[in-house]
Amino acid sequence: MPFSALPERVAEVRATIAEAVRRGGHAQTVRLIAVTKTHGPDAVEAAWRAGIGDVGENKVQEAVVKQAAISGDAAAVRWHLIGHLQRNKVKQLDHFTLFHALDRPALADAVSEFGLARGRAVDVLVQVNVAGEATKGGYAPTALEAEADRLKELCGVRVMGVMTMAPFDANAVVLRRVFSGARTALDVLVAAGHSAVELSMGMSADFEMAIEEGATLVRLGTVLFGTRS
Repeated sequence: MPFSALPERVAEVRATIAEAVRRGGHAQTVRLIAVTKTHGPDAVEAAWRAGIGDVGENKVQEAVVKQAAISGDAAAVRWHLIGHLQRNKVKQLDHFTLFHALDRPALADAVSEFGLARGRAVDVLVQVNVAGEATKGGYAPTALEAEADRLKELCGVRVMGVMTMAPFDANAVVLRRVFSGARTALDVLVAAGHSAVELSMGMSADFEMAIEEGATLVRLGTVLFGTRS
């Protein structure tokens, strides 16, 4: 059976998550998002059987293909879009429970228009580029306060929290700075009146430290499914 070792891996990861929560002292509930990028629908079904109810995909089209291929109980999985989205594809957000990468004002406007048109606001996380990496999208922390106020006026989006990514080769000092910076960004959203509670941060290489700094959503692929092809 494909991914036959997954239940054991999930149990180990959940134990690691619980210990990281204890160390961090934030007492938060952490949801595990299985990132199935480059794996087939069987990875989604295996995740569901292993007790994971949330699946993340970077690309809309890859997610839609998998969604169409899944049947039975696994069809109830909650889908997260965790990658960059072009404005002309905002209607595809109908396929997802939560969009993690609201990274610029023009996209926020387009997503809000779509939410209004369908009669239901789109649940989003604001992507914040804490490290200031030129290769990554997201709001600069210094721009977030003004944008947080503007987002309150967009009735077609519901801001649920913050997403960030640490640099690939970051050391422990940088990781702490990025993850604590995301927590500060969440405070900015709350101060602006958003009912924002989620912190999406931490991947296979750094999720323990992200949880210690308050992560509520961790996006894990390699640690669950092995190295991607």
